[in-house]
Amino acid sequence: MYIGVFIFLTKITNLLNLKNQEIQCPYCGEYITIFIDCSIENQSYIEDCQVCCRPINLIISVGFDGDVQVNAMHENE
Repeated sequence: MYIGVFIFLTKITNLLNLKNQEIQCPYCGEYITIFIDCSIENQSYIEDCQVCCRPINLIISVGFDGDVQVNAMHENE
């Protein structure tokens, strides 16, 4: 069951040009997975930590080669 779900999610993320990226929460230090829309070169938004629910300020850059740079900061940084 889990393998089928993983394959399905992988196909969907590839279709939508999404990339999953693991980041470390600047508050609780836990690693969480976020999905990045690689069709947008520069983006910033706030996403809540899946563990401690605090707001993480994300600044994301997607290079021409598809390389993704993520900067995760406290909400007030």
